[in-house]
Amino acid sequence: MSTITTHVLDTALGRPATSLSVALERLAADGRSTQIGAGMTDDDGRVRDLLAPGQVLDPGTYRLRFETGPYFARDGRDAFYPVVQVTFRVAAGGGHYHVPLLLNPFGYSTYRGS
Repeated sequence: MSTITTHVLDTALGRPATSLSVALERLAADGRSTQIGAGMTDDDGRVRDLLAPGQVLDPGTYRLRFETGPYFARDGRDAFYPVVQVTFRVAAGGGHYHVPLLLNPFGYSTYRGS
């Protein structure tokens, strides 16, 4: 399993958000970003392979970019947030990072999961 994972749930429908594109970016001190991983949510709304197995996140600032517009458009639903970006910090020591996203067409919530 990747050292970073995510799980997207569509709270308006009460089910996993499937086939939603997710990108992992590393942010530099000047704000520039470099994409270091990407994936698509599976039938359970999870992306388990944003990074290759064994690849770790170095200390720094990262961003998950969720392409929510195409996900909602697929079902003919309008979305107030066509993209959700979650920026987070990785401290020294590594470990596993799980960043879930609770999503609906007009709002979202996130937290550090386990």
